[in-house]
Amino acid sequence: MQHFICRVSDDRSTRTTRPSTSGQRATQFLKNWTDERAEGVSCYRQSDLGRGSKKRLGSTSYQNTIPRNSRAGGETNPDYKETFVFVNDYSAVKEEQQDYEPEPSSDDLSSLLLRAEGVKGKCFVLTFSPKHHITLADMPAGEILPVVDTWTRIYAAHLAPTNPLSEVAAALDLMAQEVPPESLAPKPAQQLRYMQIFENKGAAMGCSNPHPHCQVWTTSTLPEEPAAEAVQLAKYRREHGGRHLLGDYVRLEAEKWERVVYENGSFLVVCPWWAVWPFEVMIIAKRHVRALVDLTAEERLQFAEAIQEVTRRYDNLFETSFPYSSGIHQAPLEGSDEEVDNSWLHMHFYPPLLRSATVRKFLVGYELLAEPQRDITPEQAAARLRDCGGELYRKKL
Repeated sequence: MQHFICRVSDDRSTRTTRPSTSGQRATQFLKNWTDERAEGVSCYRQSDLGRGSKKRLGSTSYQNTIPRNSRAGGETNPDYKETFVFVNDYSAVKEEQQDYEPEPSSDDLSSLLLRAEGVKGKCFVLTFSPKHHITLADMPAGEILPVVDTWTRIYAAHLAPTNPLSEVAAALDLMAQEVPPESLAPKPAQQLRYMQIFENKGAAMGCSNPHPHCQVWTTSTLPEEPAAEAVQLAKYRREHGGRHLLGDYVRLEAEKWERVVYENGSFLVVCPWWAVWPFEVMIIAKRHVRALVDLTAEERLQFAEAIQEVTRRYDNLFETSFPYSSGIHQAPLEGSDEEVDNSWLHMHFYPPLLRSATVRKFLVGYELLAEPQRDITPEQAAARLRDCGGELYRKKL
């Protein structure tokens, strides 16, 4: 039985991301792991904030991202009209941290069981709009398109020169356009391995700033979730004559239609067969698109349309501002030709709501200790989301 995301082979390691406790540097960001399990979970804790940091972090609000307002670090936002990119005032990973030096070997079992590597990178915040009272569900596709374009420019600017996608990015129509400086992210001081674009929407997903925005984390290592996908994508191609797992999956779902929520010329939106969350969906490119820079201008607009359809249907489902975490998976910034070619652009949406605006799913008990269980089938979820198209509910109020 083929899984897209599944338990990976036993040579994979459990990795937990956290600061060093060696006293070397309080802000050092590490990946710690052991071989006890075949898959891991990443987390982080900034230990250099010091006393009073909780109050400082808790004061974050939409006021910090409004045009012309001052942020926590004292910088003043420009009078931006569309998107705005800035380095996160509380970045989880940093470029300037010291290189990790492992502690001297000891006679106990630490050297056998406990391993670590340093992680460097940069974290950006990207606001979707200068309007603080809207979400993606409120924005027409034409207003979401600048967000997609900004994602694409940031990704292109961070590509390794050796990545085959760098030539594609250089010829991209977007790169020849003049854009305001607030829509550009600074280039990294060193080459990084991966870029994760993600959005946490709603307090239920830990979002402390209601201004419409996402985050972009660039890291020197390949994170667990994309790494697990990469293993399965490569395995499927080896075992099936070079065919792509997600390419075959798109054809299967388009033929059956049971789990399809929406489609346009370039993208298919489905409640995936392996979904864990009740109304989990994926936006999948219909053709082989390795990363955002592979998209044409028309495809970028259709990607924006697909995002708008998903978020609007979510809000219409329970007539609430639907919480979720979403993120784009694509080719790494630095990788082999094979690794890049194995990649297939897609976007995950993980929403917690189950039966109403106030009843959510919790991963507890058996699901934490054994394996996840579904409360409704993907087919039922897709049918309900298909029926939630049309005008956004709050425009009728």
